[in-house]
Amino acid sequence: MLEIRTFVCNMLHENCYVVYDKDSREAAVIDPGFYWENEKQTFVKYIEANQLKIKYVLCTHLHFDHIFGVAYIEDTFNVKLSASLLDTPWIENFQSSIARFGIRSNGETRPVTYPLRDGDILMLGTHTLECISTPGHSAGGMCFYAKDNGYLFAGDTLFQSSIGRTDFADGDYAQLIRSIQTRLMSLPAETIVFPGHGDSTTIGDEKMYNPYI
Repeated sequence: MLEIRTFVCNMLHENCYVVYDKDSREAAVIDPGFYWENEKQTFVKYIEANQLKIKYVLCTHLHFDHIFGVAYIEDTFNVKLSASLLDTPWIENFQSSIARFGIRSNGETRPVTYPLRDGDILMLGTHTLECISTPGHSAGGMCFYAKDNGYLFAGDTLFQSSIGRTDFADGDYAQLIRSIQTRLMSLPAETIVFPGHGDSTTIGDEKMYNPYI
């Protein structure tokens, strides 16, 4: 079974997830939004206390609140960023993006070293994470599906009773709805959805109660 620890990060209350295999201790860090120093230190203490070996740094998309901590993790644990190349403009425009929100930079950004594509399979011990392309919130939106555990890490594609915003330059409401309906709603109803912000939910609950779907 995969274990999950949630860290709520930065001024936008972004969810970073540490997902790891209990036997091998191999771990993936999904959407490291660590901004403040105390967030970074809490994260490192957890990794060390559980003797985890970070194998992947994964981003569901590259909006600034999901990548604040990428450089720190790369430098601390010598592991490189995996994400869709379609979101590269968000790294290139990082400084102007945070400036529009009145946020001060907390350091440098890093490029995507390992491009992820729809259907890619990542291994944590004997467990798999499948990359599911879900554009709409951003051009390179990606979800990570742990089929054998019934977990979906949805980033800002799908929230409890809501969906991601689509008013950014590469956002597309129709595309986002299509991504959710064709790629996510076909998953088992009991699949637990871990979103980029807010509380977890299930595919079944979203089919029943989400007003956008």
